[in-house]
Amino acid sequence: MGDSIIKIDSTIRNFFDVKEVDIRTYSPLTLAYIGDGIYDLVIRSIIVGRGNTKASKLHMRTSQIVKANAQAQVIEAIEDLLTEEETEIYKRGRNAKSPTMAKNASMKDYRKATGFEALVGYLYLQDRFERILELTKIGLEKADFNI
Repeated sequence: MGDSIIKIDSTIRNFFDVKEVDIRTYSPLTLAYIGDGIYDLVIRSIIVGRGNTKASKLHMRTSQIVKANAQAQVIEAIEDLLTEEETEIYKRGRNAKSPTMAKNASMKDYRKATGFEALVGYLYLQDRFERILELTKIGLEKADFNI
């Protein structure tokens, strides 16, 4: 994989002259915020890569994978593969007090999804995109998502 893909965050920071911040100081919900977008980008990239189709179908397929209960299934499938550091980040995100409520998921699944998004955000901000892809691939396979 090319450096421009793997180090997308640092490339953006350099291009727009955004100073680097110690990500350990970010709240878990900030990590989840960026992680949500990154996970969505990964899933959209997979779906679009499967072939050209109507945007409504692309959206429907993507939505089924990025919704909270699907993310909860993915994190459950990979939780035993996480490093100690990754587990700590996941738990910080899962246990964070969110100002929003789950719309179409149980609170338990919503919290797990928030933890998963925090982990994705943390890995992304560390330029560990390959680890995001590895965990996503394993999680989707183990949770039986056929995309």
